[in-house]
Amino acid sequence: MTTVTRPAPEPLVLPTGGMVRGRARGAGPLRREGPDKLTGTAKYADDLVFPGAWYGATIRSSEAHARLLGLDRDEAFDWSKVVLVTAADIPGDNIVSLITDDQPVLVPVGGEIQHHAEPLALLAAADRETLRAARYAIRARTEPLPPVFDPLESDHVFAHYEIAAGDLDAGFGEAEVILEGTYRVGHQEQLYIENNAMIAVPREDGGVTVHGSLQCPYYIHKALKRALRLDDVQAHVVQAETGGGFGGKEEYPSILALHAALLALKCGKPVRMIYDRHEDISATTKRHPAVVTHRTGIRRDGTLVAQDIEVVMDGGAYCTLTPVVLSRGALHAGGPYRCPNVRIRARATRTNTPPNGAFRGFGAPQTEFAAETHLNRLAEAIDLGPLEIRRRNVYVAGDTTPTGQVLQHSVAAEEVLERAVEAAEFERMRERTAATRATRATRATDGTPGAESAYRSAAARTATGVGLALAWHGAGFTGSGEVRLASVASIELTGEGRIRILTGSTEMGQGTKTIFPQLAADALGVPYEAVEIAPQDTAIVPDSGPTVASRTAMVVGGLVIKAAERLRAAVETATGRPFAESYRDHAAAHGALRVDQQFEPYPGVQFDDETYRGDAYPAFGWASCVARVEVDLDTGEVAVTDVVAADDIGKVIHPLLAEGQVEGGTLQAVGYATIEEMKVQDGRYLNDRLATYLIPTALDAPRISTILVESPFPGAPHLAKGVGELPMDVGAPAVVAAIHDATGVWIHELPATPERILAALGAAAEPPQAGQPGVAPQPARPGAPETEAAVEAPIVAGTDPRPDAPTDPQPLRGPQPDGDRPSGDDPRRDPA
Repeated sequence: MTTVTRPAPEPLVLPTGGMVRGRARGAGPLRREGPDKLTGTAKYADDLVFPGAWYGATIRSSEAHARLLGLDRDEAFDWSKVVLVTAADIPGDNIVSLITDDQPVLVPVGGEIQHHAEPLALLAAADRETLRAARYAIRARTEPLPPVFDPLESDHVFAHYEIAAGDLDAGFGEAEVILEGTYRVGHQEQLYIENNAMIAVPREDGGVTVHGSLQCPYYIHKALKRALRLDDVQAHVVQAETGGGFGGKEEYPSILALHAALLALKCGKPVRMIYDRHEDISATTKRHPAVVTHRTGIRRDGTLVAQDIEVVMDGGAYCTLTPVVLSRGALHAGGPYRCPNVRIRARATRTNTPPNGAFRGFGAPQTEFAAETHLNRLAEAIDLGPLEIRRRNVYVAGDTTPTGQVLQHSVAAEEVLERAVEAAEFERMRERTAATRATRATRATDGTPGAESAYRSAAARTATGVGLALAWHGAGFTGSGEVRLASVASIELTGEGRIRILTGSTEMGQGTKTIFPQLAADALGVPYEAVEIAPQDTAIVPDSGPTVASRTAMVVGGLVIKAAERLRAAVETATGRPFAESYRDHAAAHGALRVDQQFEPYPGVQFDDETYRGDAYPAFGWASCVARVEVDLDTGEVAVTDVVAADDIGKVIHPLLAEGQVEGGTLQAVGYATIEEMKVQDGRYLNDRLATYLIPTALDAPRISTILVESPFPGAPHLAKGVGELPMDVGAPAVVAAIHDATGVWIHELPATPERILAALGAAAEPPQAGQPGVAPQPARPGAPETEAAVEAPIVAGTDPRPDAPTDPQPLRGPQPDGDRPSGDDPRRDPA
């Protein structure tokens, strides 16, 4: 392992009476799209103008589970003014093409409605007023069916995995303390600043061009081809400027694109479908809720000896990307710690709630919250500090993970841990908060006036705490995913002598359009400004895989570099001169030259998708977080005041953009930990408005100090790993640990709302004391038996591809090749 730790700079000695060059660190080039965004000239989907365009809308279900008997139209309405599309109008398969064939584009008459806000029909009109009137003039006729809302009670299974190492019984036999805990996390909304939006334009060849806000143009391209029976040319997808995604625009835009395209093809005009915020929150995917149970054995010296972990995720009504979310969650469930005896069993089930899907972290934030909180409770049980228990168990180079992967390169868990606690003065702050807590406890028992009154003074009612967490995050697709995906990136020298990058990787605020020209310019030896990047248009760029999984910089960036190196070699061989001096002359003499670079396996990385053994990821990113909080003991409100985040992302390409990713992911994690909660009743989101779904604002944001640790990944030509998801994994458990440090109570369920904190304070049990033999006690928590029963129950229904096997194979994330898709319970075709 090579970890770059920069030494302190030499003193800068300045002569008097003059000016010298300073030592400010270069921030990297300016964002490519920054000026257009700042000046308002960037064109988002709703800014695009297509003359004669109509407006589209979706007729949605109002029930969580029902049979659709028919669609009744008000005869008094003039239906000649609108276009109506039902499942009967779909020319191809009534399927949203993804991992499993279970989600219809529109529910057919006679089919089952599986969730509230499910699309039943589509309308388009020339003006909004007519469209609004038409929506009120159509009603769904249904027959109610019994819904299932609890994932632990559902018998419809999307996927299951089992990962095991060592001898679990022997490990627990060796343990001196055994601790069990159940942890829960709920939905989280991506809440990108721009709502989902698509505009479909019919083509003269019978196809359709879709312009929209999206992450993965080739997901949509494949979905259009299948449902509309189009060829590669007829299905045309163009990314508009995209105002954020966070995973919420990975798979869901395929549905909206299909809806807009169906309307455009039927009415023969462009159709605009721009969701308002209410529709976007109520109908689109969220982070998967999960129930995670840990039973862990540990020696009193702090050594982990056994982990038995059960994970049940709520997939919602349809499979979407759930098998891959569950897979990553399971692979990260034990945390970044050595343990010789491990069993991880994970299962995802269906409920009659809107489908859940991709969100930054992709299953890891759920399971790593549980792992880190449980480890902190273990430390408390044996009277060991949270820092020390991590030091004694953290992965180092040469350790083996539960899948049998030997960590050989780029292992920086120790580095990020030490850098974070040093910068945050973690141990000193813990001593201070412990002293404050002891003083408060003494006052509450020694008769100090007002100490136990209903209203404390401002000082007495505020408890401060500091918390620590550590996380790991696999870079790129799991297992052989990158090999099977076979991504391509291209670079071309045009006939006019311009250098242009061609990839399907999208810009949604994270910096793709900035770092790719950086990488190509460095490889070619030309100025950054000399390299252009083509628009993400399926008629122009190759399929570089989806812009997800922290893979864009590492995987596709590596392809860009290799393509640029090949282009440089070809030009220099032909001209006998340096590329920077000769490429324009070569273009003038020989015309355009394009180099396509396809992904090749990383050396030495082997994973058996069937058995879940081997190298789950080519490399891992590592992160540590120290959070400081203030808890109002009267109201239960939490203010996160300071966060120190240390993240190893391999070689840093653009420091300013990387720091922005860490800060943004950390703030999302703070929201996940404290205030972001979807209220669900009878399968419907109750707080589906910006006024009622709360996220941290600028006033809520803590002071965030970012430390970028560089532990290069030798498998990538630029030595980089991913950064986008890693901060999301570690912030929430650090905040919960800080709440415990402030109050003395553990919160087992996210978010740590004031109500949950006050309930815990009112029912707090004494923490386990060091020296107790056998099993460390904990407050009774429902869920452990139910979770165990859920993961052990025979799989009798659902889309699980291998229900009788110990584990499913690793699925390919995204639309499957023809013939490789598992089938759903029913084909979801219109009976007609």
